[in-house]
Amino acid sequence: MQRDFGINQIYARPGKVGYGMGLGVMLLDEVYPGFPGDLRNASAYPYPVQYEIIEGANCYNIGWTTGAGEAIIPAIVKAAKKLEKLGCRGVLAECGFFAYYQKDIAGAVDIPVFMSSLLQIPFIQQIIGPKKSVGIFCATSGNLTPKHLEAVGVDMNSNFHIKGAMDGDGCPQFRSLWDASTRPDIPTANYEIAERDIVNSVKDYVKEYPDIGAIMLECTGFQPFARAIQREVDLPVFSWSTLMDYAYSVCCHRDFYGHV
Repeated sequence: MQRDFGINQIYARPGKVGYGMGLGVMLLDEVYPGFPGDLRNASAYPYPVQYEIIEGANCYNIGWTTGAGEAIIPAIVKAAKKLEKLGCRGVLAECGFFAYYQKDIAGAVDIPVFMSSLLQIPFIQQIIGPKKSVGIFCATSGNLTPKHLEAVGVDMNSNFHIKGAMDGDGCPQFRSLWDASTRPDIPTANYEIAERDIVNSVKDYVKEYPDIGAIMLECTGFQPFARAIQREVDLPVFSWSTLMDYAYSVCCHRDFYGHV
């Protein structure tokens, strides 16, 4: 592809240090690997991804219960502002439960903020119609509170169901990565086992709630398996990846090359 001839004379963007940036991703301050497609694995994305760690943030202190997690807001704001200064065009956070902070962070920076994959739920409800429900498939259902959903515009009286992959003893491969109380010293997971477990869990979910018209994968670690899930349940599947692709297209709109 030839160069963009619209870029000729260049100028500094006020307060921005880096250029040609894409999306800024705020990561939890935890050590565990992610398969390609996981938000913390940059290798699979076709656009620039810049990481920043939210110092001190982990799976247990990011607002998993109503009224909890306010203490971590300054650290999230600091990370978001650093990504903004670096020149990122938009900012995201690693876990879908960061929905809790959507309004706080959107009000703290001057670039678009996509704190949670769950931002897509109101949109999904519009496209599947009023007789169908969104199947919200999250890490742990007991920790997804009304406050999380309301913060991203979800009407609590609208049609949705919630299921957690790790509810009970489900999907132990994910627990091996994300549950600090049980994961090994060197966190590890097997792709084939993880895919089998999550696909079977979603299949059971759809059987339990036949009115589900689309699947919403809350967790950043689920999207490597989104295609396999879709093959089995034959439904639209939304994930962090669908949000990221949309976010990048909004923040860095593509040009069109073709003919008439």
